[in-house]
Amino acid sequence: MTDFLLVSGASVAVCVVAMLVTAYAARRAGRVSVVDVTWGLALAAVALVCALLGDGDALRRWLLLALVGLWGLRLSWHIWRRTVPSHGQGHGEDPRYTELLGSGRGGPLVRVWIPQGAAIWFVSLPVQVSAVTGGGVGLVVALGALVWLVGVLFESVGDAQLAAYKRDPNRGPVMDRGLWRFTRHPNYFGDACVWWGIWLVAASAWPGVLTVPSPVVMTYFLVFATGARLLEETMMKRPGYPEYAARTSMFVPLPPKRRP
Repeated sequence: MTDFLLVSGASVAVCVVAMLVTAYAARRAGRVSVVDVTWGLALAAVALVCALLGDGDALRRWLLLALVGLWGLRLSWHIWRRTVPSHGQGHGEDPRYTELLGSGRGGPLVRVWIPQGAAIWFVSLPVQVSAVTGGGVGLVVALGALVWLVGVLFESVGDAQLAAYKRDPNRGPVMDRGLWRFTRHPNYFGDACVWWGIWLVAASAWPGVLTVPSPVVMTYFLVFATGARLLEETMMKRPGYPEYAARTSMFVPLPPKRRP
């Protein structure tokens, strides 16, 4: 129990520092959406702290660091490159956060920094618990790594396809090619798979299985809180998107519905 308190306390410290730095960066940039860049970096930092301070199964600690680190660094780099042009000026506030900040009382501290920092800590619980537990079942670890790989492929391929669509001068009004033909948010779906895979790796040894609320919360954020549902409110105003939404699954990849 003492080992877990050390690892978890250090993880809390990482989340606090990450949100303080992000708040400062957001103030300089004039938009809170820079927190999207922080997510991957902060979770990778938590995984590093857990790997260094934990005394659990070494193979699983460093495997989780590799899985979280590769995912987090790729995600943060992609978001940074997408939202911060080479001339240093941002694209303005993300409509999701404009909607979030305008939907009730409280400024960024109450509506963004505290909830996001707490969410990062909570989502990383499988990594924290796994850092102080013994060896697990190899088959479950392998299954978790496979689910993680599926998630990373969905994220990276979906992002690449969307970038190619935006560069195409003859593109249609809505991106409905490749993975986007089967789900309106392949990147969010991939994100969810990544964290269910990480949970499976942690669940290979008791009591890692008890951290299942963490991927549930991550999936909730991706679908409802700051992810797909919030983005859809803006996208539905675009020509052609309601028709695309009518035939395409919002989250889980499914064959598109036949057009009437």
